[in-house]
Parts: sequence; structure tokens; C-alpha cells
Amino acid sequence: MPPGGPGKMRTMTATPQAARRWPNGLRALAHRNFRLYFAGQAISILGSWIQQVALAWLVYRLTGSAALLGVTAFCGLIPQLLVGPFAGAWIDKHDKKSWLIGVQSAMALQALVLAGLTWSGLINPPLIIAMALLLGVLSSFDAPLRQSLIGAFVARRDDLPNALALNAMLFNAGRFVGPPVAGLLLGLTSEAACFALNALSFLALIVAILVVRVVPPPRASGSVAEVFREGLFYAWRTWTVKTLILTLVALNLTASAYAVLLPVFAADVFHGDATTLGWLWGAAGCGAFASTIVLATRKALPAVVGAVVAGTAIAAFSLLLFAASDWLALALLGMFGVGFGISVCNVGINMLLQSAAPEALRGRIVSFFTSARFGFDALGGLLAGFLASRYGAAPTLIGEGLVLLLFVIFLFGRRRRLLSQVTATAAGTTSHPPAG
Repeated sequence: MPPGGPGKMRTMTATPQAARRWPNGLRALAHRNFRLYFAGQAISILGSWIQQVALAWLVYRLTGSAALLGVTAFCGLIPQLLVGPFAGAWIDKHDKKSWLIGVQSAMALQALVLAGLTWSGLINPPLIIAMALLLGVLSSFDAPLRQSLIGAFVARRDDLPNALALNAMLFNAGRFVGPPVAGLLLGLTSEAACFALNALSFLALIVAILVVRVVPPPRASGSVAEVFREGLFYAWRTWTVKTLILTLVALNLTASAYAVLLPVFAADVFHGDATTLGWLWGAAGCGAFASTIVLATRKALPAVVGAVVAGTAIAAFSLLLFAASDWLALALLGMFGVGFGISVCNVGINMLLQSAAPEALRGRIVSFFTSARFGFDALGGLLAGFLASRYGAAPTLIGEGLVLLLFVIFLFGRRRRLLSQVTATAAGTTSHPPAG
């Protein structure tokens, strides 16, 4: 029992009466700690999306290079692949709450420095790449820290999938609202102002984390190398985990590369400006937001499996539609489908992995998820940027869509085994996920 006795525990969990006051799709908000986190995260995510759009526009405005867009996106995400798995082992050995506050503070400082460099006119491509790398390293710790703490914020394991879906809903609402707001701000102010606004937004989540009261999750023992090997062994011997991680790799290596090339489509295909870029990004965000509404209402994990398979197919077909369109309205529809499909797959896999993972391994499993999610997004973006500089943006995305369609066929053939193993885990018929 945590310090403070039973009364303390009641401040950290939702009573059945409180839970019933919330609709099923919002049931995780019955927990006070999660409500605090949810409010702070909403403001922080909006700022992060404003910075991401402003940074992409700054790169293309300064250089006009699709390849540099790919390099910048790669540098911002590749640390997730290289550092992320080891960050998960480190996280499971330390106080997650304290580390999250520290990492958030460092990310706010990074945004402030970026704003100062841009405002002073000192910013240039090498500095942009260096700042993207720094943010990527910090994000390698930030993402698994936030994700692995969500279980402590809701306290009841049955509410964890809903909390993860609502957390993703925040992220995707930011994708929907942030890019159009960024486009408006870029038209009225500058990239530097967008970066400074993002620095300020981190304070909301820092304050929220400071005031939550949680029972600290158990810490892993042993060296970082030993803790890492334990998590890697669990992931490798579990067929369900391997299949879900492989799906993340295929999806984010191909479909997620669209984000790198959106400035090219906005400027060269649709002959627009930062506002056009904001609408394209916003359409993808709207689709992603819609997908999380669907997932938030799903209580049964087997239903999430079907959503993951369907989402992968939707992403592939929508990417082909977008790449083949020279009419903005049709392209916006394609972006909606791409955002919907990618988000259903990524968020659904996160729900499945965390729901099955033992508490002591959660930081490592989350780090494997974020490593595959963002690391292969980085590799895909780098590849797409260089291919687009040689063959053009539209042919590059058409090729990505066709490759993903081939994977859909592969995944469809394995859906029955995936469904049966997830069903068994959800029903508690196996003490450990089946090995494979």
C-alpha cells in the first residue's frame, strides 16, 4: 500500500460512481491524475505541431530542397530508432515522473533556442539539423516516459486502452488544429514566433505532472544492459509482439513518409503557400482524430486487431489517391484517409502492446513501439526525400503505396492467428503471450 494509507489511494483512483458519470468513450477521464495530464498534454501537443509545421516551412523557404526536408525529418526521428530501446531500459530503472519533468524542461529550452536563432537570422541548414537531432534525442526519452506513465495515471488496467486512445486523440486533434493555426501564424508573424509559442506550451504539461499524485511504478533491477536484454527477449519470443512491431515498420517506412513531401505538394503541385500546407496537414490530422474516436469506443481488444488490419489497407489506398491527384479537394480526401489509416494502425498497436505487457516491462515495450513507430518513420522520410529529388514527389508516394499494398496481403494472411492470440490474452487464458 502506498504511503498515506487507503485514503491516499482513493485520491489516485476513480470510484465506480465517478466512472459511471463519464461516457464509455471518455471513461479514463474519471481518474483525476489522467484529467490533469490530459489538460496539460493538450496544450503541449498543440505547440509541438505548430513548431513542426513552421520548421518544415522554414527549411523549404530557405533551401527549396525536398532532400533537406527528408534529412531534417530523419534527424528529428532517427534517435528514436537508435536511442529509444536503450532509453526504455533506463526509464524502467528510474523515477519516471521526475525524468519526465526534466525532459519536458529540456524540450522547452530547445524550442526557445530555436526561436532565438531564427529571430536573429543566425539559423541555417546545419543548425536546423543539429536542433532536430537534439529534439530527436530528447523525444527518445519523452515518448516512452509519457506512454509508460499513463498506466499509473489511470490506476485501473481496464481503463488503460481507453486512456491510450484518448491520449492519441489529443495528439491527432493537435494534428488537425495545429497545422492550420501554424499556417495562420506564419502568415501573420514568423517561424520564430511559432517556436517561441511552442516553448511556452511545455509549461502546461510540466505543471500538470508536478501536481499529479501517483504510486511510483516498480523499478527494474540490474544493469541497463541486463534490463534491455530482458525486454528484448520478451519481445522476440512473443509472436504477437513481433508481428505488431513488423506492421509498424512497414507502415511507417512507407505511408508516414507523406509528411516529408507535403511542402513540395503544397508549393509545386497545388501552387499554394503555407496556408495550403496547413490545410493538407490538417486534413490528415482530421482523419487521424476521427480514427481515435473510433478506437476510444472499443472496449474489446480483438476488435482493435481488425481495425489495425483495415487501417493498414486504408492508408495504402489513400496514399495512392493523394499521390495521383492534382485537384486539391481530392487530395484533401486522400490525406484524410492516410491520416485515418496510419493512426488506427499506430494507436491500435500501442493499445494491444501495452494491454498485454507486464507492468515491470512496460517502459521497454513502449520504447520498442516508439522506436519502430518513429525510427522507421525517419528512415522512410529520408528515403522519400531523396527519391522525390530524383523521380518527383508523386511517383515516390505511388511507389510507397504499392509496397504497402503488398504488405497488406501479407498481414491479411496472418490476421486469424493474431486475432486468436489477442483474444486469448484478453480473456486471461494464457499467463504469458504465446511464443513463436
